[in-house]
Amino acid sequence: MPATLPQVAVAEHLAERIAALTPECLPAAVRRKCEDLLVDVAGLCLAARRQDYVAAALAGWDDDGPCTAIGHARGLSAAAAAFVNGTAAHGEDFDDTFEGGPVHAGAVIVPAVLAACECHGRDGAAALTGIAVGVEVMCRLSLVLPKAVHKAGFHPTAVFGAMGAAAGVGATLGLGERQLVDALGNAGSMASGIIEYLAEGAWTKRLHPGWAAQSGYRAALVGRAGFTGPRTVFEGVHGLFHGFARTTEGDYVALTGDFGARWVTETLAFKPYPCGTMTHPYIDCAKRLFARGIAPEDVSEIVCEVGEGTVHRLWEPLAGKQRPPNGYAGKFSTPYCLAASFVHGGVGLDAFTDAAMRDAQVIALAAKVRYVIDPDNPYPHNYTGHIRATLRDGTVIEERQPHLRGGAHEPLTRADIEEKLRLNARHGGVSEARTDAALKALAQLYDGPVDLGAFRIP
Repeated sequence: MPATLPQVAVAEHLAERIAALTPECLPAAVRRKCEDLLVDVAGLCLAARRQDYVAAALAGWDDDGPCTAIGHARGLSAAAAAFVNGTAAHGEDFDDTFEGGPVHAGAVIVPAVLAACECHGRDGAAALTGIAVGVEVMCRLSLVLPKAVHKAGFHPTAVFGAMGAAAGVGATLGLGERQLVDALGNAGSMASGIIEYLAEGAWTKRLHPGWAAQSGYRAALVGRAGFTGPRTVFEGVHGLFHGFARTTEGDYVALTGDFGARWVTETLAFKPYPCGTMTHPYIDCAKRLFARGIAPEDVSEIVCEVGEGTVHRLWEPLAGKQRPPNGYAGKFSTPYCLAASFVHGGVGLDAFTDAAMRDAQVIALAAKVRYVIDPDNPYPHNYTGHIRATLRDGTVIEERQPHLRGGAHEPLTRADIEEKLRLNARHGGVSEARTDAALKALAQLYDGPVDLGAFRIP
């Protein structure tokens, strides 16, 4: 072994901590967050069940099996179920966010772990452990080099998701330390996800969590079987961060240092709006302008203070963001989201259809929106919003949102998340009786067998 390689690699430190965890080690707050994740992800899959991109995702897999595609009658293989459910859960961009990353952990980890449990007969306690471990690994990885992966042109949810899914499925299946190291090492060669979807609102961002979920699942299986992977997958000269962040000089203590003693999972945020997370505080500011009764046609200009790290995804090219080419592109346009909220008093799933992009009043207002970079903006550690609207008579009105609603400063309650599932199920054409049965099944899942029969809907 060359002298430059570490005696104990980062993945080995991490595997040691994962292998030592049991369901009894999980704090009550972590269990509650994992319960919330289960409800939120299931509801998101129901919301998307009739969407064209989910139909395409289902059509892309020809291997049926014992696992559940949530909202569908067809049984799938574990890898296929992980892919389809991950794609559906993230499809409307309505899923949870870890603010420090940012990454969307639930849409990757929950589908991967549930598929593993269904296929390999693991119970709810194993599912709980796997989801907690997978989410924690994925979120902590995003703290090693914040913003660098996005800046390099990759989607952190996709890249770190494969690693988190490998860890979560590995914990669910009871892999030993060496097997976990191999699972993580192999997952590093399965990680992927470019952000070129931003150019024209292509669908590829939707499949990133699903692809990461099935990749992590497969990496865990081959790792369990002894297929060796590089133990220096994270910090190595040609490791994950070299490939996706252009450097290996990261804070690896943020990943392993107090893993299992402190849980960042507790801080996960749940979305009140189905669009890019960093647009949410601006939507809230615009809602308050709507509540003031200000007419959009009386506005001559809107200037927003923004974090530099959000510009390349949500603001540029500005002309394109002011007039998104389709509903999916609108989800990643702060000018559009802000304008839709200003005109209509908020945004829901119906604000991001292709037809909504032709709303003349919204598009006219979006054309008046621009940005300036605030060098003191705390992104990605905190998501804030600001609007300075100048009216035709010269009056200037400002609104600020100091944090992300649904996040650590103003979390959604369990009742909020269950109501969100009900609304999502209704959007997906699911009956109230089926929705009640689904919620009952989810409430019992971690304390018994993993039974997703209530989600097999013709």
